[in-house]
Amino acid sequence: MSFSFFSTFAVLFNLVLFGLGVYALILFIKLAKRGIQALDIYLYEKRGERF
Repeated sequence: MSFSFFSTFAVLFNLVLFGLGVYALILFIKLAKRGIQALDIYLYEKRGERF
């Protein structure tokens, strides 16, 4: 009985960690896109152009 409980808990824990990992990956991709946009704006302004 206890072996079944611990294995079920381990599977649920792994699923939660996997979900958090996917969520963190999505947030990192969004952050990278914003960083690239900010860098593009900075470079355009540095060259004398207006964005």
